[in-house]
Amino acid sequence: MTQNVDEIFKQICSLIEPFNTKKVTLSRDTIFSVDLELDSLTVMDLLAEIEDEFDITVPLNLLPDLETVGQFTDAVQKLLAEESLDE
Repeated sequence: MTQNVDEIFKQICSLIEPFNTKKVTLSRDTIFSVDLELDSLTVMDLLAEIEDEFDITVPLNLLPDLETVGQFTDAVQKLLAEESLDE
């Protein structure tokens, strides 16, 4: 069973919390580099956490398009849906 987008968003937000040193209120429009002031290395660490949590692999060619929490959420949902189709 695939998770809905709201559940995925909540899980991603909980994974972001340790990286959210400025205590920014997270929304789907929160930008990693601007709002959270995360550098590329920190975003990669966060990506690793997300991949572990959802047991997925985010293709590197998608990374330039993933600037907001919402874009990450949508990408995770899509990858989970594709994975469930493969089973």
